[in-house]
Amino acid sequence: MKELKQEYIGLNIDIMKSKNSSLLGLKGQILDETKNTFKIKTTKGIITIMKNISTFKINGFEVKGSKIVKRPQDRIKMRDVK
Repeated sequence: MKELKQEYIGLNIDIMKSKNSSLLGLKGQILDETKNTFKIKTTKGIITIMKNISTFKINGFEVKGSKIVKRPQDRIKMRDVK
């Protein structure tokens, strides 16, 4: 799936599901990405979110965080993600 392998920095993100209920419904723009986290600019400030505990909507596509727990440069090189 192409949307799992793309660059995310600069894209809009919504947190749809999370084990941390205080993150639900949070929206913003992705400022930075590491293997395990997104740094997001929101109306509440800049927040760091763990990927593996959440499901996101990124530019209209639903992305399960546990499927993208990789360094950005490694994720972009992946052959096929299921």
